[in-house]
Amino acid sequence: MKAFATLLDRLVLTPSRNGKLKLLADYFRDTPDPDRGYGLAALAGGLDLKSVKPAMLRDLVLERMDPVLFQYSYDYVGDLAETIALVWDGGEKDDTTDAEQPRLGEVVTLMNSLGRTEVRSAVRDLLNHLDPSSRFAFLKLVTGSLRIGVSARLAKQALADMSAHPGPDGSDNKRDVTEIETLWHGLAPPYEALFAWLEGKADKPVLATPAIFHSVMLANPVEPGDTDKLDPTDYAAEWKWDGIRVQMSSYGGTRKLYSRSGDDISGAFPDIVEAINFEGVIDGELLVGGTMRSNSPTRTFSDLQQRLNRKTVSAKMTEDYPAFVRSYDLLFDGDADIRARTFLERRERLGEVIEQAPHDRFDLSALVPFSSWEELDRLRIAPPDPVIEGVMIKRKDSPYQAGRMKGPWFKWKRDPYNIDAVMLYAQRGHGKRSSYYSDFTFGVWTETPDGDQLVPVGKAYFGFTDAELEVLDKFVRDNTVERFGPVRAVRAQPDFGFVLEVAFEGIARSTRHKSGVAMRFPRIARLRQDKQPRDADRLSTLMAMVEAKAA
Repeated sequence: MKAFATLLDRLVLTPSRNGKLKLLADYFRDTPDPDRGYGLAALAGGLDLKSVKPAMLRDLVLERMDPVLFQYSYDYVGDLAETIALVWDGGEKDDTTDAEQPRLGEVVTLMNSLGRTEVRSAVRDLLNHLDPSSRFAFLKLVTGSLRIGVSARLAKQALADMSAHPGPDGSDNKRDVTEIETLWHGLAPPYEALFAWLEGKADKPVLATPAIFHSVMLANPVEPGDTDKLDPTDYAAEWKWDGIRVQMSSYGGTRKLYSRSGDDISGAFPDIVEAINFEGVIDGELLVGGTMRSNSPTRTFSDLQQRLNRKTVSAKMTEDYPAFVRSYDLLFDGDADIRARTFLERRERLGEVIEQAPHDRFDLSALVPFSSWEELDRLRIAPPDPVIEGVMIKRKDSPYQAGRMKGPWFKWKRDPYNIDAVMLYAQRGHGKRSSYYSDFTFGVWTETPDGDQLVPVGKAYFGFTDAELEVLDKFVRDNTVERFGPVRAVRAQPDFGFVLEVAFEGIARSTRHKSGVAMRFPRIARLRQDKQPRDADRLSTLMAMVEAKAA
């Protein structure tokens, strides 16, 4: 546990992305199997470890500490795992050396071997043997609340970095992160075969399941002047629906549903997974309501949120909030990789696949006919359905390429006063919200000589429900990096942070704000936990809104 605990301590104190990458790569390079594999799984959110209820942990610490003193400590620290790690008195066992402390792999094996009646005494014994830093790491693991500013994508990039080793031809043999990501969902902790391949000691791993996630292709927002350089006859348009991007993957009887970041969300949408009757990989939008063929209305993102972020879902929930996928693209048709084919070719084959699919769970995204950008702009502003956000513009001859390239795909949103921003700071509210962090400062990306950075552009304290406030407050408490009196700075890096969809009434230039813009009546429209901070909007987008308003 000591090596993993030390890594967590250093990650918490390292704000830069490159600094985190080096710490992770060094840990993966220097830590033996299976410890590094379990550490990787924990960081990437894939560690299957028997959980421990917070109530039991409180009971254990109250066996040896006055409850009032513990409550004062907990109120001050604000995190249960950190509080217990600091106040736990292990007596003489606190003197154990690093060599005497159990390794991460041993802890994982022990916890997963315990019977129901054995957990309490085993946790007590482990807390006695671990030092405060290792206790904190252990408690974060067993409570499932490990949040230290590292995303699964960042961990995979660190794997690519650590894989570099000299080859006979003088090359560094560094693996590509996209190749690692393609393997990811077909492997299981502790990933020994993966590490052996990364270090050049074994062949590429054979996947346990072929139904894997493939990195998605992303679009750029339309900015002023973009369409002036494009010929409308080279592009096709689709409606941009207000759901979340997903990928359906199915091979050999194994069926999976993934989010845009590669998280397996199959458990939350069994109605979708059970209806998959094709082999291949489809890219689309997850929505709630009825497909086009059922003639039932598509419902709002708020309805979809009832189904999101759940490990399992009840029969009543699937009945009240029926999910379906509006299909955009076909990456694999059976075993055939067709990503290199043109958009129109892929779409034709996708239509053939969807035609054989269940009518109430999949449909094909409709093309929007247009002959000029002015005509498409009018359609964008007044779409036929309130759940439509705007239009997607895709070059007809574009291949499907992972990442965000300028030119092939664009997104053109309907509402000009609506952006995705990243939470930067939080402050406690007033009155009934005095015990919650409910006032949030958010920012967008801007280019600087030191690379892309987040710059604050506004502050909002309403627009969310009480349930959403609980989510926001917990994120602030779990991810505070600095304190400025009543204000808390939270983690906000390209691969880790909290994305907020912000709506506002107007925008204007401002010399009083560092960003150079001021919003009128900003409010939090939605919590975008399906997006990563790197996908948030840029300051140039807001400046374009100012210029468009002035015109």
